[in-house]
Amino acid sequence: MYGVFVLVGILLWSSISKTFFLPSLWTLEMAQFSMVAYYILGGPYSIQLGSNVRMDLLYASWNHRTKMWVDSITILFLIFYLGVLLYGGIDSTTYSLMYGERSPTAWRPYIWPIKVIMCFGLVLMIMQCISELFKDIIRLRGDKLDHEDPHESSLGWEEA
Repeated sequence: MYGVFVLVGILLWSSISKTFFLPSLWTLEMAQFSMVAYYILGGPYSIQLGSNVRMDLLYASWNHRTKMWVDSITILFLIFYLGVLLYGGIDSTTYSLMYGERSPTAWRPYIWPIKVIMCFGLVLMIMQCISELFKDIIRLRGDKLDHEDPHESSLGWEEA
């Protein structure tokens, strides 16, 4: 959540240095790296809070049980997709570490730190999705989770 302040600081320094000093070579790429880290690490957190966005075209009109079934099935597709991304990310990170891959810009930073952060974020996202899958399975069985209000699920659905 504090990543936005890091990004604002980098962009503020970029503006100040371009106006009063020599432009910094590192600010644009560092802002991009910060934004990638912010989004990749924010995804699992948003799923944990239940603040992820759904298409409510059909979903909003379904009953609570149908929503749980659809969530249980679609999260399996998400876990598969994230697994494929992680497989490619680990391969790319390994390559980057082995060969000392650098960005082709004037600053030429190493690329492996952001790739490691991306792989870490994907692992967190997979773990959070597995957690949500288990929660949906528990709810489908008719059990309540210990931390839940008996009238509302963690995803904000009112039970009928």
